[in-house]
Amino acid sequence: MATHVKEFDLGDIWLFSACSASQLRTIRKAVEEIDVPPGRVLCEEGTVGREFFFIVEGTAAVKRNGRKSAVLTPGQYFGELSLLDRKPRSATVVSDTEMKLLVLEQRRFNGLLDAIPALSHKLLVAMASRLREADARAFH
Repeated sequence: MATHVKEFDLGDIWLFSACSASQLRTIRKAVEEIDVPPGRVLCEEGTVGREFFFIVEGTAAVKRNGRKSAVLTPGQYFGELSLLDRKPRSATVVSDTEMKLLVLEQRRFNGLLDAIPALSHKLLVAMASRLREADARAFH
């Protein structure tokens, strides 16, 4: 597990793009960067989540009820729902390739949402978009 968070600009990541330099420093201190091999279960459907993951490099498969339902790519994230509502994870996510992830554990995730209101706003917008997509799939 390498820690190279300072090698790239967190401000280039859409989720953090509205943050000031001082807020980006706060985020850098809160996130852990990890490298994972292909085939690693990153979160498991039905278990209570304790981390939020943001994909820097690589791809992962999303599986629901044992069936692949989506592929996640750089710039996407997962795990935030369990951190927000403390309910079991809605899907299993497995790395398809080698991946570089930014990981925020529960306490640090909550601290960032409290410290940086722009993050809460961006997550709300992204989750509204996901809900609209799910509704469109359900009704078509």
